[in-house]
Amino acid sequence: MSVQIHTPEDYLLQCPPDRIGTMQQLRNTIWQNLPSGYEETMSYGMIGYVVPHSLYPAGYHCNPKLPLPFISLASQKNFIGFYHMGLYADALLMEDFFG
Repeated sequence: MSVQIHTPEDYLLQCPPDRIGTMQQLRNTIWQNLPSGYEETMSYGMIGYVVPHSLYPAGYHCNPKLPLPFISLASQKNFIGFYHMGLYADALLMEDFFG
């Protein structure tokens, strides 16, 4: 059985109790530092932060009907995942991140 989650708030309610606080802290930190105009949504079953079509009309190259993914936050089986697609746009940033 699969549960359909439609909002970030619903997603947090489905997280294991010991992760909800950490997930909420990460979510708040992302919101405080997110570029102006970016949006929070559900994306690929995770909490997603996207560049909306109003800022980037071309959308996601794999499916232009979707907004461009920027960051995703997920409670995985054994860890909390933080996926930052913006790293791939800047070679120096990516090099600094991966060392």
